[in-house]
Amino acid sequence: MDPRYPMGKFEMPKDITPARRRAAIDEIAATPKNLRAAVAGLNDRQLDTPYREGGWTVRQVIHHVPDSHMNAFIRLRLALTEDKPTIRPYDESRWAELADAKAPIEVSQILLDCLHARWDMNWRAMHPEQFARPLIHPDHGERNIDWLLFLYEWHGKHHTAHITELRKRKGW
Repeated sequence: MDPRYPMGKFEMPKDITPARRRAAIDEIAATPKNLRAAVAGLNDRQLDTPYREGGWTVRQVIHHVPDSHMNAFIRLRLALTEDKPTIRPYDESRWAELADAKAPIEVSQILLDCLHARWDMNWRAMHPEQFARPLIHPDHGERNIDWLLFLYEWHGKHHTAHITELRKRKGW
């Protein structure tokens, strides 16, 4: 297993149904709870351990998820309210080096709870045709809201697995 991708790389589902979308929305809604469970009981030394050689620390991962999901929340809102918006990427590696990436993890856990509460309201209020609304990602080209949904379903599980796999390897 490649420790960078404990669940494999993101793949867009081939068959998208209303039930599959609901499952993805449920998974996104569960991300804050799942991440809290993944880090439960870890001490500062463990939180400051990289999940893989050359990778981010558990603490940085916990702070990265709301950084990424805040961007995705804004991207969703743009795609719902503008015609084919171009979304802005960000340098996640540099963000992970900023001072707030060393803060107590509870700061980002609370942020993620609140962010996901609002994000979930938007996902669940969408009409089926809205999932096809386009957006432009400078690195990936034209995509749609379905792509955002399934990418961030994967993203939460991906980073949770970084932590749970580290815990298994370390016997924590």
